[in-house]
Amino acid sequence: MLSPEIRTIAAVKAMGMSVEMSMLNPQNTPLFQSFMPRLKELPHALGSEVYSLQEYPEGYFNRFDPQQTFKKWALVAITPSTHLPNGMETYEIPGGQYAVFLQKGMDTVIFNEIYSQWLPQSPYELDDRPHFEILGPKYKHNSPDSEEEIWIPIVPKS
Repeated sequence: MLSPEIRTIAAVKAMGMSVEMSMLNPQNTPLFQSFMPRLKELPHALGSEVYSLQEYPEGYFNRFDPQQTFKKWALVAITPSTHLPNGMETYEIPGGQYAVFLQKGMDTVIFNEIYSQWLPQSPYELDDRPHFEILGPKYKHNSPDSEEEIWIPIVPKS
């Protein structure tokens, strides 16, 4: 059984790039191939973590359709004085309560386990805020040794 850490965070000011995509038409690789070389343009980034954030439309999980589009972001946390390079946008990751899962390796089955097993059995329900992964120092693209944090927005069940 999954056992996430429940964390409450303040809003995070971030900067990066986004693309519209769907589960059937993923654009993760092109987005990150465009974004990662440009990190050197952000000398005031806070830390080395990269946020892989999904901004789903309201009700996305109530009527799941793999063709339905959502906005995917590649972001880094920034200081308020960070210069906005051409082709990048600012984004504020909303604060609130999140269930944080540690993902080791490349197996994406964990997402199915979170939404179909852990969440229904937990005292929480999804909140209508972005979902994201933090790709920190142990993240290694396409490696079985990779580690990342999966952040799922939650609120107590009413």
